[in-house]
Amino acid sequence: MEKRPSRFYTFLPIFICSLAIPLSMFMWLGHLAFIKFTTHPEYDDTLEIPPTRWLASVLIPIFFAVYGYRRKSVNASGAVLGFVIAVVLTVANYAFLGCLLVFFLSSSRATKFRAAQKAKIEEDFKGGEGKRNWIQVLCNGGMALQLSLLYLIDCGPGERPIDFSRLYRSSWLGIALLSAFACCNGDTWASELGSVLAKADPFLITTRKRVPRGTNGGVTLVGLVVSFLGGLVIGLMYFLTVIYTVDRAILLRGPVQWPLIAFGGIAGLLGSVIDSLIGATMQYSGQDEQGHIVERPGKGVRHISGIRILDNHSVNLISSIATGVIMPSLAVHFWP
Repeated sequence: MEKRPSRFYTFLPIFICSLAIPLSMFMWLGHLAFIKFTTHPEYDDTLEIPPTRWLASVLIPIFFAVYGYRRKSVNASGAVLGFVIAVVLTVANYAFLGCLLVFFLSSSRATKFRAAQKAKIEEDFKGGEGKRNWIQVLCNGGMALQLSLLYLIDCGPGERPIDFSRLYRSSWLGIALLSAFACCNGDTWASELGSVLAKADPFLITTRKRVPRGTNGGVTLVGLVVSFLGGLVIGLMYFLTVIYTVDRAILLRGPVQWPLIAFGGIAGLLGSVIDSLIGATMQYSGQDEQGHIVERPGKGVRHISGIRILDNHSVNLISSIATGVIMPSLAVHFWP
């Protein structure tokens, strides 16, 4: 007998709309009150957030939080924190939201790619169902959240081109956020796709010795290529958002924006390499009697590499922070 959809999912779209509109208006009115009582008469009106952006910053994150939870890409705690991060990113810059959505959608699909094959390699692999909790969401999106808050405080909301000569601070923060997401996406693609697409076993990045698939710090040529591609799609999304949201006259007065795509790819590759270097040295990898890769020593576990200092979440967070700091420093010198 076919199972009928629950009444909750039947009325979910109506519930979202009824919640999003008053909540966004409440946030808008609160923002106006904050401006009135905390700023001086010379306050720049361009920093005011219109009600349409408040509406988008509530409606879009709610939709994707519910979508991710129903698709079992995140659990309840991950969906709630993901909603909060998405709200801040949307208020700050639509390009930031675009990067988040590309990372969320593409990494979720990558995690579920050939899940049965990966389950034979990793001890705790769950095929993507409920895999991301609030800790994993924070480690992947925490750097982006901090950069978005800095962008709002220092530059105000709105989309701006990358132009280090005239818009240094917003350009630096924009490249940093792009790079943080490119790092996370590139590393996810390398881990989830490279581990099953590569024909040969990976080699440890520190010693170049062959190690079993799934070993922390193990890299393959295929994995490096897909990490570059994972960052490339983040850069492409940022580029398209800038092209379609920034005024044409402003774009014509500034430098070209296509390097965003290239910097995204480089950040994806760099982030994956940094993640592998940290994973090979400060993250434990061993192989149990069933042939699964484990991250803790124990009876019957053969040590492969690393020591037990960091876990996978910590490595992801450190890698995104490092990439988010390195790439803007390079962009300042190499941007056209």
